Amino acid sequence: MKALVVEEHGSLENLKLGELPEPVVRPGDVLIDVKAASVNFPDLLVIAGTYQKLPKRPFAPGKDFSGVVAAVGAGVRDLKVGDRVMAQAEYGAYATRAAIPSGQCSVMPDAMSFAEAAAIGLVYTTAHLALVERAALKPGDKVLVNGAAGGVGLAAVQLAKAKGATVVASVSTEEKAQVAREAGADFVVRTDVPDLREGFRQQVFEAIGPQGVDIIVDPVGGDVFDASLRTIAWSGRLVIVGFAAGRIPEVKAGLLLVKNISLIGLQASDYRDRDTAKLRAVHQDIFALYSTGKVKPLIMGTFPLAQYQDALRTVQARKVLGKVVILMDEYR
Repeated sequence: MKALVVEEHGSLENLKLGELPEPVVRPGDVLIDVKAASVNFPDLLVIAGTYQKLPKRPFAPGKDFSGVVAAVGAGVRDLKVGDRVMAQAEYGAYATRAAIPSGQCSVMPDAMSFAEAAAIGLVYTTAHLALVERAALKPGDKVLVNGAAGGVGLAAVQLAKAKGATVVASVSTEEKAQVAREAGADFVVRTDVPDLREGFRQQVFEAIGPQGVDIIVDPVGGDVFDASLRTIAWSGRLVIVGFAAGRIPEVKAGLLLVKNISLIGLQASDYRDRDTAKLRAVHQDIFALYSTGKVKPLIMGTFPLAQYQDALRTVQARKVLGKVVILMDEYR
């Protein structure tokens, strides 16, 4: 099958468009003809060899895709050949076929395109788990979303609004601010201010008051994490999703104690591997919100598989608003 192949970790130049053996369909698996795969920041870490989980080489990277079920393994009862599905996997999305456990995919709504499903899958699942499962979001909560124009951030803005929260979006440019507003953010604060430590808190308090925010969803880390922690309310919850800024922050435990703050980690892939029932329930809720028009992914661009370098470099350069999607149809 045609695939993007990692034979040696390193720069994006090490990734090649080549061939890999057809996937083996084991009992409990489904074989999927991949139609679209989204590009996520962790994919770049996998290619570079710096991610916490690395497959045996050679392999096709990619954690997030959609397609059509081509075959089902022994024991699979919940999916059938021809089903249109959204799926997440540890790797293998950047290929024309993938075989994964059936519990890691869900049947898409009829109105959802393959590109939309690929763009929704990982980031909306992550945002939903952060807000609902980990932070116990309630209607009326005040939610701060960092990196609000990126994949997880934009999903978190839409989902928090759909579930009755007041949303403060933090971004670094006016272009990103406009995207966050269009996604439903009630207030937008900027991280490109001269004194981030004081300026960030001042903006948030001017927006929603000095009591602070109940929930913070942070896929950024670094200085933005440090500044946003100073805006959290008593008994607030901060969900750590990632470290796109590069620096992993450290927190003084005394601050957590005196403000009753909950600092919560989220590794979304653990739900995929440990609790597929929860994963599918999250997918169904996202699909319901999509079908009623309350969430919709922003796809900045779609690229044919042959233009994979352009797709990946767009994400690497942090120029993405929403999502970038790779399409596989040219190789059918």
